[in-house]
Amino acid sequence: MILAAGRGERMRPLSDFLPKPLLSVGGKSLLHWQIQRLVASGVQEIIINHAWLGEAIEQAFGRGEDFSCQIHYSPEMQALETAGGIANALHYFGNEPFIVTSGDIYTEFNYSSLFEAAQNIRERRIDAHLVLVNNPAFHPQGDMGLQNHLISPNAIPRFTYGNIGVFHPCLFKSLSEKEKRPLFPWLYRFAEAGRISGELFNGVWENIGTPEQLKTLDKSLSRQLSIYS
Repeated sequence: MILAAGRGERMRPLSDFLPKPLLSVGGKSLLHWQIQRLVASGVQEIIINHAWLGEAIEQAFGRGEDFSCQIHYSPEMQALETAGGIANALHYFGNEPFIVTSGDIYTEFNYSSLFEAAQNIRERRIDAHLVLVNNPAFHPQGDMGLQNHLISPNAIPRFTYGNIGVFHPCLFKSLSEKEKRPLFPWLYRFAEAGRISGELFNGVWENIGTPEQLKTLDKSLSRQLSIYS
């Protein structure tokens, strides 16, 4: 599942007429990069939630034919945030663990590396697995830490949740459809029970929240692409 329902307030005015995940870096939209990387990792079916100007996302990607995958959409009248958006799309996942990522990050993370965590979740050794990153300049305090490969809300040092994870549907079954709910602090209760594993990713990861961040990443990617073209 790719989360793409946010309004992108900090990205205005660019996001006034185009949903933030459709903004372009290196010649492709942020969402295009994510779909492409997921499919390259072996993912064959993708659910995208949307709210603000969501019809533009559906028009851009259709049913996924251009990516050799199946794309489904989970529209929201108003953005339900992460946990709420997942709960609203839960009927797509049955009883199988699923990857969740964000449509407004750019990363070179290899999503196929999550398949082992998905198997651990399937066997109910854990309920979720989160990918953490080093704290970006805009979030120096971090979100949580790691202790014996498990997520710990209070462990030091603290890292930032990278908006990439694998989850078992059971986590969200108590939430109502159409209920607005952020992922944190709601998810911490499961971490405190030792049910969430984690890893630290040190590779390329950028959270694109402002026009300045978008411009910087676009320049960087365009420069890299020109070298290899």
